[in-house]
Amino acid sequence: MGTIAKITAKGQTTIPQEVRSALHVVSGDLIAWEVLEDGTARVKRVQPLDVEYLKAVERTLSEWASEADEAAYGDL
Repeated sequence: MGTIAKITAKGQTTIPQEVRSALHVVSGDLIAWEVLEDGTARVKRVQPLDVEYLKAVERTLSEWASEADEAAYGDL
């Protein structure tokens, strides 16, 4: 098991120093969380430009997010 951190009543936590070092993050940096199907989470450092780009791309993908698309292509 890796490093353990406690979550506060407000849903906040301190990222342990060894994790901050591994991710090369400092105060003010942005991180992105991804929850995987198996219940685990992945976190990575992102640049502000990456966030804006991803938001822009996400808006263009809505035409491919119908139930029919999921049924046809969900296993890919």
